[in-house]
Amino acid sequence: MSPFPPRRALVLALGLGLGLLAALAGGPVHASEDADRARRALESGAIRPLDAVLAAARAAVPGDVVSVDLKHDDGRWLYKLRILGADGKRRTVKVDAGTLKILDEDDDD
Repeated sequence: MSPFPPRRALVLALGLGLGLLAALAGGPVHASEDADRARRALESGAIRPLDAVLAAARAAVPGDVVSVDLKHDDGRWLYKLRILGADGKRRTVKVDAGTLKILDEDDDD
């Protein structure tokens, strides 16, 4: 028996390793920068904690939050949430991340 792995296993391992490396190199840099900006905004008091944002959104539109997006737009932080209501309809709710004011809510369906 050879001390080296079979060629097929080696090629598969190399392919998986290169794929993982490519995936890690492409996306997380931006995600990490976004997370750092959001963390700094929370620490400075520019945005409220996520649990407070979720509570405000659920009070306006009852249901299960299925998506959350935080953006800095026109000098203010906004949360865009998608909520699935008990009636099965998806709704989009925009919340000012600093004041928790509901800015907009729309049916997605």
